[in-house]
Amino acid sequence: MKLIFAQGNPGAQYARTRHNVGFLVLDALATQEGSAWRTETKYNADIAEFTKNGEKVLLIKPRSFYNETGQVARAVVDFYKLTPAEDVLVIHDELALPFGTIRIRDKGSDAGNNGVKSLNAHLGTDYSRIRVGIWNELRDRMDDANFVLSAFTSEEQKSLNEAIIPQLLQILEKFSAGTLEAHSFKIEV
Repeated sequence: MKLIFAQGNPGAQYARTRHNVGFLVLDALATQEGSAWRTETKYNADIAEFTKNGEKVLLIKPRSFYNETGQVARAVVDFYKLTPAEDVLVIHDELALPFGTIRIRDKGSDAGNNGVKSLNAHLGTDYSRIRVGIWNELRDRMDDANFVLSAFTSEEQKSLNEAIIPQLLQILEKFSAGTLEAHSFKIEV
């Protein structure tokens, strides 16, 4: 079994914000695989699942707020008896990377991301992650919280839909197949 966990905030007011880019990717993957979301109160999460190449894949969108997602991840990992280093992939926004940059790592520090700090506190640092760059020039005129909680511009949303999310879906398929490798690249947007 593979677990793909997205960082984000619950609620319609956050649906199209930069902090929720992971939720956008998992929504696209669930749609692609014909999987419906259901709320699981025992984990405090929305879950979708499907089978790919004989491997069950769980998609998790926590219903806790971004900075408290570690408890949700721990509950799911414990229930399914998963090994984070082998079975868990986290996808989250990264303020330090330019929009369109994707960085894949098999473990690492929180790099100042409070949601990843929560995950590391509950899972340790040995799990795969995809950092999706969200920085743009607007960031230089806003504080961190206002920037990550602001909506993508219409141009950014178009790039997400047409280039970034399709590329991320291919990467997620590699994770479920066990062939994901650490690397970084920039998508031309």
